[in-house]
Amino acid sequence: MLLSTILEAVSYVPGLAAIAAAVAVIGAAIGIGRIGQSAMEAMARQPEAAGRIQSGMIIAGALVEGATLFAIVVCLLAALG
Repeated sequence: MLLSTILEAVSYVPGLAAIAAAVAVIGAAIGIGRIGQSAMEAMARQPEAAGRIQSGMIIAGALVEGATLFAIVVCLLAALG
């Protein structure tokens, strides 16, 4: 009984991994959008600091993208494994 339940649950893993990857991408898109929004507001308030703000924005965006890529790789490994 328990083995059949486990095997039945394993059949859902590829679908759940695809949903998890989609959620990770959506979360990253929202996060990068908020980073850009905050950076634009900060540059509008202090135009002389635009260079430093852009640098910080690019670094933060890259960190979000890196975490998203890691999440997608984990989801793919779960779906294939």
